Amino acid sequence: MSVEVEVDENDLAEMVEQVWESYLDPEGISPLMQTYDENQPSEVHSSVSITGSWTGHVVYASSRAAAQRAAAAFLAMELEEVSEEDISDTLGELANIVGGNVKAMLPPGAQLSLPQVVLAPESSARYPNTERISGVYGLWEGEPVSISMWQSSTDTKEEGA
Repeated sequence: MSVEVEVDENDLAEMVEQVWESYLDPEGISPLMQTYDENQPSEVHSSVSITGSWTGHVVYASSRAAAQRAAAAFLAMELEEVSEEDISDTLGELANIVGGNVKAMLPPGAQLSLPQVVLAPESSARYPNTERISGVYGLWEGEPVSISMWQSSTDTKEEGA
């Protein structure tokens, strides 16, 4: 059984802002500037799946430069010290943190998967039978970053039935 998602765009934006302030920009000098462009390009992405009372995915996508910057900030490293593994670990953790916050707002019974990370464009990742229901899209120091929610279309059909 699936329920209507109770996490709206404002909730997601608040979660992203908290993650940004806590992990990526604690000094408040480089915020994520929202562009509202859901078609902005990405070069890397990570996701977590949620199943149970709601079924879908939370996806973090960005340019490689933004991902490298995120890893440096998250791991308190210099930009040039960041490895591919550091980028992968950080992207997975960011998806996991936001996904965990989304899960906490859903009815009991929702379960969170381990993060999946692909250091390739988001267009190479497919979420079959899903539709994007929410997202935060912006630029971080001129580089594209997005966090979006995708709901299983089988859930959408069940709700309308």
